[in-house]
Amino acid sequence: MSTTSEPGQDRSEPGLSAIVGERRQLINLAYRLLGSLAEAEDAVQETYTRWYTMPRHQQEAVESPGAWLTTVATRICLDLLGSARARRERYVGEWIPEPLPDRTEWIGGPTGAGTAEPADPADRITLDESVSMAFLVVLESMTPAERVTFILHDVFRYPFAEIAEIVGRSPAACRQLASSARRRVRAAQAPTAPAARQADVVRHFKEAWEAKDIKALVDLLDPDATMIADGGGLVGTVLRPVEGSDRIARYLIAVADKAPGLTLLERTVNGRPGLVAQQAGVTATVAAFSLTGGRITRIWAVRNPEKLRPWTENGQS
Repeated sequence: MSTTSEPGQDRSEPGLSAIVGERRQLINLAYRLLGSLAEAEDAVQETYTRWYTMPRHQQEAVESPGAWLTTVATRICLDLLGSARARRERYVGEWIPEPLPDRTEWIGGPTGAGTAEPADPADRITLDESVSMAFLVVLESMTPAERVTFILHDVFRYPFAEIAEIVGRSPAACRQLASSARRRVRAAQAPTAPAARQADVVRHFKEAWEAKDIKALVDLLDPDATMIADGGGLVGTVLRPVEGSDRIARYLIAVADKAPGLTLLERTVNGRPGLVAQQAGVTATVAAFSLTGGRITRIWAVRNPEKLRPWTENGQS
């Protein structure tokens, strides 16, 4: 895992603060493109490495360093998205995007609190609907070119002329890619429940799970609900989606029976109300939810410890 310090920094370098100041924007972009905080951090680190290894005269010839960094980071992400498809075909079980915490809910505050540059990249991600788990899952269904073009245009408001230069396609082709991506989003996404309503449902779900009340769990789940778990082959979990309210409820009760002392915490997951399950004080599962009509339609349960780094290294308890 790369560190967040920039290689070869020279504090006398003209415009250094502006260059470093682009990191938040780049991390925000890369996470949405890749669905992985670890990969996003590495992509941004590689972007900065390329900048700092350029001779000074080449740096000074760059008219807009921010635009240069965005272009390089996006192209790195585009390459990673291409290889990610092959890697995920070999992935053990289901692959779910890496969940993000809300730093305001960290007990004791995040590492680096009060510093000018947060220590953890998760602290640089702006939590909004474009990082909700439901939205990120839809992005996974897109081709790399669709995903990049859609995120750059519809989320970050880049004009198609600039996107065309970044991705190496014509502006007309980029418009078509964005249009195709929007159709995927419209087809897959249900109306988002208000956060307060989702928080109430998740709270009742937590209470029913703690009480091992199958009927209450079934009542909170849509009859056609689906639960997907991601253990990455590193921890035990179901390898295929669990479908149907009754099957999900019984599976959750079985999990509780096998894990005495399981603690459930209400937490914000990717900007929406979710749950964190801890065993002996250690975060073991982070669950995100999607609701329709006041009932839970989707549960995404991330158990892969490699994807829970932000939840285990910053005093999350």
